[in-house]
Amino acid sequence: MGKVMLFSLLWWITGNPFVAILIILIVLYVLDMRFVRLLPDVTGPFRRNRRLAALKRTLQLNPHDSSAKMEAARLFMEKGEYKEALANLDEISQVMQESAEYISERGTCLLKTGRIAEGEEALLQALKLNPRVKYGEPYLRLGEAFAKENQPEKALSYLEELAGMHKSSAEVYYKLGKLYEDLNQKEKAKQAYREAVEVYRGLPKYKKRTERRWALLSWLKGLG
Repeated sequence: MGKVMLFSLLWWITGNPFVAILIILIVLYVLDMRFVRLLPDVTGPFRRNRRLAALKRTLQLNPHDSSAKMEAARLFMEKGEYKEALANLDEISQVMQESAEYISERGTCLLKTGRIAEGEEALLQALKLNPRVKYGEPYLRLGEAFAKENQPEKALSYLEELAGMHKSSAEVYYKLGKLYEDLNQKEKAKQAYREAVEVYRGLPKYKKRTERRWALLSWLKGLG
């Protein structure tokens, strides 16, 4: 009823039902971006491209700026352009070779570009340097890669490692559940989704904002 009244009010104010619908959609989108983030961020690609352009200018002035190359690599990864990301990471290998986070990012790029054995070696090296690097994300990346390679036992072994160590991220449990689904492990998938919701409930308020999307998606999955 409230939505109908809001629509009627906006229609009366604007004199156009299509404008009223557009305003409601914009408001819902803004609320989603602020509190849930189920919808894609339409401004994200523009922000990434603008930041990449700024980083390119920085690197023209200082080609040896490692932090700029690392940031550029991460932005390329967000865009799914893993070859470009890997090229940036390879250029700073000498100065970042002791960084578990750097090695983890490079290992992910290797996996995504089809260099599975090299990617696995890099991610295991990152985990050896820091067993909790990127909150255990290397295990998830390895599980995804070997699931796609039709090696379910190896994929599951990495997922079990992740499940055993991670207790504070609804996102990790949601992705864990998705991967279990891909491997036809239905009960384990449901358990992972339940864990995601439970983890979310126990998070402090400041953390719930970033984890809300994954908790809601997990809850929806649990209804199926």
